Amino acid sequence: MDRVKMNQLQNLLHDALIATEHVENCAIIRRRDVSLRASSAGFSVNSDQIQRFIDAFKDPSATREKGLYFNDRMYQCVRADKSSIYAKASTEKLGVVLVRTGTLIFIGTYNENMYASVCVEAVEKLASYFKEKDK
Repeated sequence: MDRVKMNQLQNLLHDALIATEHVENCAIIRRRDVSLRASSAGFSVNSDQIQRFIDAFKDPSATREKGLYFNDRMYQCVRADKSSIYAKASTEKLGVVLVRTGTLIFIGTYNENMYASVCVEAVEKLASYFKEKDK
């Protein structure tokens, strides 16, 4: 049953995010048990990183000040509050978008050939759908 659910979530990630061509990689994390529920092909997030993402939402002002460490580089926070964190790498045009719902965290990344604004919009829109469903 979990395998079917994961495939459905992976299809959803592809259709809602990757298909925009402005989201390079994406994933869904379940906060309660610090687990990866689904991710785009070839994208993995280890449990330490998942915990860092969860912790980043616990103190948004500290996250805004300190930044976010992800994929062996430091990202400067452009926005950090209780529901969304947007961060970009200062030396490269890479970014990460995190959006929190009641039980999940949605992750989207973008690269220098993508529009950050489209990535943000796509991730926020997908998270809003889950918020409406109380997930």
